[in-house]
Amino acid sequence: MTENLRYILAAWMPQGWEWLVILVVALLIFGKRLPEVARSIGKSLTEFKKGIKEGEQAKDELENDVKKIKDDVVDETKKASGIDESDPDD
Repeated sequence: MTENLRYILAAWMPQGWEWLVILVVALLIFGKRLPEVARSIGKSLTEFKKGIKEGEQAKDELENDVKKIKDDVVDETKKASGIDESDPDD
């Protein structure tokens, strides 16, 4: 079933001279604005990547903070209950 879908989609994809026609139409529509459009798309992509990187950094910081808090809570709980990690009887 998947192979048939690939062949159907490949038949609808532009090939060879069709790309040339698409390029000419794009040049006619956008004309002098085409470099401006490409520049703005590039800037948008750069900002998107920057936002993704900042989101990943924030996630990593949050994970580290949660791990530190968890370790602190575990240590405080052990101290409060009198459990010592170095006790070989545990």
